[in-house]
Amino acid sequence: MIRNLIRGIITLLFGTLGFYLDYVLLRLDLLQSLGWNFPPVWTYVTMILLFACLGFLIAPLSIRSVLTLMRWMDSRLTRVPTHDLMGGAIGGIIGLIISSLFSNSFISITFFGPLLAVLLSLFLGYLGLTIGMKRKEDVLGFLNFIPRFRDRGDKQKEAKAGQPLEAGDSKDQNPHYKILDTSVIIDGRIADIVKTGFIEGTLLIPSFVLEELRHIADSSDLLKRNRGRRGLDILNQISKETAIMVHIHEQDFEDINEVDSKLVRLGQVLNSPLLTNDYNLNKVAELQGVKVLNINELANSLKPIVLPGEEMLVQVMKEGKEPGQGVAYLDDGTMIVVDTGRRYMGQNVTVLVTSVLQTAAGRMIFAKPKSALEKKPMGLRSTDEVNAIG
Repeated sequence: MIRNLIRGIITLLFGTLGFYLDYVLLRLDLLQSLGWNFPPVWTYVTMILLFACLGFLIAPLSIRSVLTLMRWMDSRLTRVPTHDLMGGAIGGIIGLIISSLFSNSFISITFFGPLLAVLLSLFLGYLGLTIGMKRKEDVLGFLNFIPRFRDRGDKQKEAKAGQPLEAGDSKDQNPHYKILDTSVIIDGRIADIVKTGFIEGTLLIPSFVLEELRHIADSSDLLKRNRGRRGLDILNQISKETAIMVHIHEQDFEDINEVDSKLVRLGQVLNSPLLTNDYNLNKVAELQGVKVLNINELANSLKPIVLPGEEMLVQVMKEGKEPGQGVAYLDDGTMIVVDTGRRYMGQNVTVLVTSVLQTAAGRMIFAKPKSALEKKPMGLRSTDEVNAIG
């Protein structure tokens, strides 16, 4: 409905343009000089219909172009700091005021006068906008007589004294926003990490992520429904029980269907890192130049370092895949494969670490019971076992 209304307005504007051009041509007697001796009424009707049809045909393309331009401007403006916008707006207004003073001298010129006035307004407006953004501190300095702007300027200077670069001025990742995806919210560990104070800035929750959480919470599948409700509870917990700011970001990308692709695009637009534990999203985002903070990598890096030869007291919980193997676990969930550990099922046993394997899924420790190594004759022991004993 709105598109049809806009298309009708564009058609009407083009018809008006045809009427104006016909008026100018008749006034300059150009049609008579070309040998067109039609009555003025018919020339008006012809020009209006011709330009109206032209406007009706190019209206869809014009609407798409304007929408694309608006999306591009929106994505650009969200990355521009507020002080740059204010300085540019003031500079642009000053440029337009100056152009209005000179435009009166061009309007009296026949035919080309209004065109020159428009070009002058565009040039001086853009020039004022550019100078205002580059010299924003000098432009905003004139507003220091207003207490609110004076206080804001003082705070900005104090912040700059503590930071070498202002957010938005740096070409690096924007440290103020951390974009959360659905998986890291449902995971729940992000709430504990936030409580520790290691994450600074603002947690950004895209509206499409919140919508996906709502769909999961309303799912007919019990498991999915519980996961979605857990994610919503985690968000409420972070917003109420922690000091970090949580912001709902309303920008959406209607030309993209997948949530992961929208997250990557949002990270590119805001120049901000993604907080996730999704392995595939991690790799796709890194390929497209978006920084990723993966809490699985954080958890793996915080696991205690275990070296071959160390003694550990573990409880063998179950059988391993290979004959005679037993499996134990550390408090952080790290798997310990105990060779010949099946006989110690359900018992606490002291083991010696023989090797440590780091995989994408986590860390895996291989060990042997200390008692078995001590009873084994020295000549029958392998090199790894001798090194493990020390």
